[in-house]
Amino acid sequence: MERPEATAAPLPPAAPRLQRLKKRREFLRAAARGKRAARPGLVLQALPVAEPSLRLGFTVTKKIGNAVVRNRARRRLKEAARLTLPAMALYGWDLVLIGRDATAERPFPLLIEDLRAALRQAGVAS
Repeated sequence: MERPEATAAPLPPAAPRLQRLKKRREFLRAAARGKRAARPGLVLQALPVAEPSLRLGFTVTKKIGNAVVRNRARRRLKEAARLTLPAMALYGWDLVLIGRDATAERPFPLLIEDLRAALRQAGVAS
């Protein structure tokens, strides 16, 4: 018996992968010199940099909960950033997203709106 050929639509081009902040000193520099914006679902630290790139860092403190809760909050922040930031075409910033108590349980559309509002509040996006 022959299988019919699947005619899949071509995939849309993938968004460029966002660069990551990984070193402690990069996080500390954003905290010391950057602008802060707090929303119910997250805290944003934004530092303008000379390089024409967008670098992201994610952190969730142990105050939030055990490893399962912290990882869930971090995954949700990463997904919100992945869906929101490439469309905004932001360059020349180091951004740190910090999870809060509400991050893991906040409805996802509200978390995305928190990110957009924090970017506006910090002066990163208009």
